[in-house]
Amino acid sequence: MRALDIAGTGMQAQATNVEVISNNIANMTTTGFKRRRAEFQDLIYQNLRRVGSNSSDAGSVVPAGAQVGLGVKTAAIYRINEQGNLQQTSNTFDLAIRGGGYFQIALPSGETAYTRDGTLSLSPEGQIVPSDGYVVQPGITIPSNATNVTINGAGQVQVTLDGQTAPQLVGQLQLAVFPNEAGLDAQGDNLFLQSSASGNPVTGVPASPGFGSVLQGFVETSNVNVVSEITNLITAQRAYEMNSKVITTSDQMLSTLTNLR
Repeated sequence: MRALDIAGTGMQAQATNVEVISNNIANMTTTGFKRRRAEFQDLIYQNLRRVGSNSSDAGSVVPAGAQVGLGVKTAAIYRINEQGNLQQTSNTFDLAIRGGGYFQIALPSGETAYTRDGTLSLSPEGQIVPSDGYVVQPGITIPSNATNVTINGAGQVQVTLDGQTAPQLVGQLQLAVFPNEAGLDAQGDNLFLQSSASGNPVTGVPASPGFGSVLQGFVETSNVNVVSEITNLITAQRAYEMNSKVITTSDQMLSTLTNLR
């Protein structure tokens, strides 16, 4: 009985849906996190009577045919790259991107990773780094005798040195944008890598055309809407239960057949 296998694919699809929703809820307080959404496609169809086939020698054509679907599969899990809320922290090295773009992070492997997480600090050498200690590109070093650090919307890093009043420019932050952000390869730790699907990065100065601006003393919160996620979770749970009901019903039908005398 095909219904058993079909309902099984439905349960597997909804289990994946619940996993995606669970991950969204788990990361509701993760800085810069972008929620995911599972998308599904129907499987192939078995033709009991092919559409457009001849129904007689006179050339009459079957108008609709009879096709039985064989279930559902997970097609993709999309990342929704809408802007998260901006939360003020008043921390000098907390940076939020308002608009498009990613910070560039130099990994120990030599690769460049990309992130929206602007929770930054200083390394022992005075370089601006995220929580894992990797250097934000292009590398900017803050002098040890700096008494004040200002980062404006265009990403210019200015410092006021001890005994001086005029600020000095010590570096320029750059952002990277991609033709297809959804194609970035998530690595965990709020980091992404370029992929063939994302296209090549285009780097530029914050607040220039096509790039977001930088806000000092803010971080971008997760764009997860908890109410929507709970609603989606309930819907997925009900769909899972209905598919399990189909399996129970199919089992009862098979049991009826085996009990015929």
